[in-house]
Amino acid sequence: MLKKILLGVAIGLVALCGVIATRPATFSLQRTTTIKAPPDIAFALVNDFHHWGEWSPWDKLDPSQKTTFEGPATGTGARYGWSGNDDVGAGQMTIEESKANEFVRIKLEFLRPFESTNLTTFTFSPTTEGVSVTWKMEGHNNFMSKAFSLVMDMDKMVGKDFDNGLAAMRQVAEAEAQKRAQAAQDAAAAQPAPPSGEAIADPTP
Repeated sequence: MLKKILLGVAIGLVALCGVIATRPATFSLQRTTTIKAPPDIAFALVNDFHHWGEWSPWDKLDPSQKTTFEGPATGTGARYGWSGNDDVGAGQMTIEESKANEFVRIKLEFLRPFESTNLTTFTFSPTTEGVSVTWKMEGHNNFMSKAFSLVMDMDKMVGKDFDNGLAAMRQVAEAEAQKRAQAAQDAAAAQPAPPSGEAIADPTP
């Protein structure tokens, strides 16, 4: 009887491994939002890792996590590392390429609780309202990732974090846009008015 049970378990494991092996070898997920702010404001929130704490959906999971910043302050070569509790794990991000107000491409490396390397890209496209921001992540599925996908929908799980992060980015960027607009109004109002009775020169040649 025991031999039959063990044989049945072995056959079941082989069948499960076969099912896991048929899962997609790669994955890709993305989310997009429109922000009522100039593209340079949203771009700066991504291109400078020092700003990620203002909108990242994961930074608040462990307020006491340890973070490091290496390389340039912004743009290509900038690196951000983190190490925290089980909710955030440990890893690092490195900006591989960025083009002002257009895109930022980041190498994302997870070190704990599992090791993996993915590519993350933020794309910024001007719109009549401000800027459209697309957050995309893509990579390869190893055996464990394929097994995990049998019970969890990664697009829904991580996509929700992307939605929350973009919503926070929108709030921060739009607040900064309002500050900028108010500062411009204040500067214009502070300009001295021409003396009473003084003719204003006609700028037309």
